[in-house]
Amino acid sequence: MAVRLRLMRMGKKKQPTYRVVAADSRSPRNGRFIEIIGTYQPRLEPSVVKIDNDRAVHWLRHGAQPSEAVEKLLKISGAWAEFKGEEFVPSAAPAPKVKSSPKRSEPGSGEQESNVPTEENEEPNNASDAVDAEVSEADSDVTDGADAEATDQPPEDEAAQDGNDDEERT
Repeated sequence: MAVRLRLMRMGKKKQPTYRVVAADSRSPRNGRFIEIIGTYQPRLEPSVVKIDNDRAVHWLRHGAQPSEAVEKLLKISGAWAEFKGEEFVPSAAPAPKVKSSPKRSEPGSGEQESNVPTEENEEPNNASDAVDAEVSEADSDVTDGADAEATDQPPEDEAAQDGNDDEERT
């Protein structure tokens, strides 16, 4: 009988937890198993891995083949290093992810300003760039004048007409 160390899915829909089991390789994923070796809870932050290393090493020494996922979990728990005869060095748990707000800091608050030239202080390298720069400056002058004329308030004549319309309606 070929024994395989693999995960058996438990838990509710969209909230999985897993058992690490020793099972016959021919049995289905959530089917018959020989022994429960541990548990894995991936939804917790950080994820929780509890494995009985003695039993896991026992099964590995008797020829059980771990799945890829279980092999990673065995490395985390230290059972894989014990099986291979290596020294187990526990890895530091990654720090929880913290979302930072997209605030922009002032240039003088510790961040160094980049030396990348901006559009305003950039000098044209050739004649076509110079022409493009002149055209863009001319366009900006036209749009600045149009922006100054356009306002959110209606002209006084329209406001007076609106007032007259209100009086006629009453």
